Amino acid sequence: MCRHLAYLGPEEPLGRLLVTPPHGLYRQSWAPRRQRYGTVNADGFGVGWYAPDDPVPARYRRAGPIWADQSFADLARVVRTTALLAAVRDATLSGADAEAAAAPFASGPWLFSHNGAVKGWPRSLAPLTETLPAADLLAMEARNDSAFVWALVLARLRAGDEEGQALADTVLEVAEAAPGSRLNLLLTNGESIAATAWGDTLWYLASPGRSTVVASEPYDDDPHWQEVPDRTLLAASGTDVLLTPLKEPSTEPPKEPRT
Repeated sequence: MCRHLAYLGPEEPLGRLLVTPPHGLYRQSWAPRRQRYGTVNADGFGVGWYAPDDPVPARYRRAGPIWADQSFADLARVVRTTALLAAVRDATLSGADAEAAAAPFASGPWLFSHNGAVKGWPRSLAPLTETLPAADLLAMEARNDSAFVWALVLARLRAGDEEGQALADTVLEVAEAAPGSRLNLLLTNGESIAATAWGDTLWYLASPGRSTVVASEPYDDDPHWQEVPDRTLLAASGTDVLLTPLKEPSTEPPKEPRT
């Protein structure tokens, strides 16, 4: 479980998006208002952001709570960006992966986060390892469910799927293999945002033609925040937000062919 946020818009200091808001991600690490599972997000944090004329984002991740990291306070005050993805983590299971288990995960232009948990991990998704090249499995940054879900998404992106389709197909694949999983996924390439609401809260705040924020929960009491319905794919740019319902995977056994 975690809380996460993505932003596209005019250049802003990291702190103005993550620390300054009265209920920003910084405060959500110990006092989330709408978190359904878990209470304190102190098992690591991370932020990825984009610099001008560089499509590959930078990342800053740590294994401890965000409020205990004085270096991040300085970083957030001075670093500015037009796009970011950040998360604070409440680990589903304890592990030895330290900051490598903290979102955002990254490859090329993409940043990714998973808010939720895979039911029955790792046994439930063992059959899906056959869908990935061995090199992709060996390259996983961590040995948790979120890193594996990211590997599934990344394989689709590398095959040419657009961001929203890659998230939607991965959610349905994982939900079919592990019913009851919570799969709120968040992805950005620095120019657009894709996200899924599947088992936990998701909200967005859009100023058409200016900025878009997609987050687990509102960071202030602005009445323009909109909640995303469960089982929904969100696709956002700096100008608009599109919501598309996601269907539950079929649980019916295949029908016998007619003779």
